[in-house]
Amino acid sequence: MNAFSRRGACPALSAPMQTGDGLLVRLNPVAGGLSPKLLIRLAESALRHGNGIMEVTARGSLQIRGLTAESAGLLAAEVDALGIAVRTGVPVETGPLAGIDPREIADPRALAERVRAAVEEAGLTPRLGPKVSVVVDGGGQLTMDGVTADVRLKAVRFSASVLWALSVAGDGQSARPLATADEDAARDIAVAVLRMVAEKGRDAHSRDLSERQLASLASWHSFAPPSVLPDISPSRGEISRVAGGSPLSTLKIGEIAHEDAISPLEGEISGRTEGGVRRPIGLFPLSNDTTALGIALPYGSMPAEKLIALAQSALSLGTAEIRLAPRRALLFLGQPPAANPLLQTTAAALGFVTTAADPRTRIAACPGTPACASGRIATRDIAETIAAENADILDFTLHISGCAKGCAHPGSAGLTIVGGENGAGLVVNATAKALPASYRPGYDAARGIGRVAAMVRSARYPGETAAACLTRLGPAAIAKAYRQTEQRK
Repeated sequence: MNAFSRRGACPALSAPMQTGDGLLVRLNPVAGGLSPKLLIRLAESALRHGNGIMEVTARGSLQIRGLTAESAGLLAAEVDALGIAVRTGVPVETGPLAGIDPREIADPRALAERVRAAVEEAGLTPRLGPKVSVVVDGGGQLTMDGVTADVRLKAVRFSASVLWALSVAGDGQSARPLATADEDAARDIAVAVLRMVAEKGRDAHSRDLSERQLASLASWHSFAPPSVLPDISPSRGEISRVAGGSPLSTLKIGEIAHEDAISPLEGEISGRTEGGVRRPIGLFPLSNDTTALGIALPYGSMPAEKLIALAQSALSLGTAEIRLAPRRALLFLGQPPAANPLLQTTAAALGFVTTAADPRTRIAACPGTPACASGRIATRDIAETIAAENADILDFTLHISGCAKGCAHPGSAGLTIVGGENGAGLVVNATAKALPASYRPGYDAARGIGRVAAMVRSARYPGETAAACLTRLGPAAIAKAYRQTEQRK
């Protein structure tokens, strides 16, 4: 393997992507998880062939960094030798507890497999861009509401039945509702959306569909078998309307069939709809009278040696499976209940996140310098200082980016510290690519956030969140506090 994918593509095991610290590969096990022994072997392989940094992404994928063209090929061969089958094609994602969560409305795995098969049968994989994805969410304790997707299918209750609410272009809060349908129609409409996207080219997403196309999708209520799935118009890329009725077609477009099926999310200053979505950290009861223990990687990243140590502890305590979870976490399954506190203690000692109240869960930070050649600031050192000194004001997303690419948090954040030629810039309510409102030396960025935190403490009203206070104070006051060199008297 001596070629690598362009930036912005998905760095699959067979197509590593160039980053500032070498090549990066991303893998998703078909089985959904790994045994502790397999995770240990995989981490050892990352040590041999990469720079020893392993990550779990916001979508729950495993990444290995610091590879070369030669070592990426060796890593792929070792993954194959370990018998770890990895997913390829258009990502069709389900929740990390799919099928074993007693609180889920429906097991989404069968529908997800049907969507995958239909996408392959339609020949859409090579026609769609690498970032196009589908979410099939059965609900429950760990929903997929915080994960963006081109197509979303979420289980909802309708009397004694289960239907699927379809939406496009967003996460659980921002996606546009289309219709509510049974499993067969949900699959067919999902594939129809992807066909329309494919007609627009490999750079297209469902957000690029026209109002007319979305209306045609939303108006299609018939539950026709796949053999009569309407074709796409070559000229307009639209699905033709299918005549016919169904008892379910009385539901209004975008209507939720059960009022408790989807809980509303709370917004936050970051503009990224993570509020109200439970983090995969802590204990989660399962269908088989056992529990899953969620442990997160700080900033989504850990040295392979520490992952090995944690997996070895899990193995000794009886853990049967370790699953990857969205929002940069691991779920440990199969160990007896008495083992969970011991595993949490070990994880905390190694530096992992073991409680959802940990302030590091509110900070997105890329590797930065010296790990990444593109980095201009020591992002992780800055993050650790801010988490230790200003945890009380972190009720919004703080993004710390080594450069303007913003790899750790591509979307808008409440506050972003970004490394550049002028030092550590501060961006308010925008992405790392935006022009900073003020600067200070990179080594002193944490102190600048300390100045902002001090302003919030003195200015916020009783009961007011830091996010609301910052919004009220405005970008100019925030920028002034950040660049302040002396504490006000």
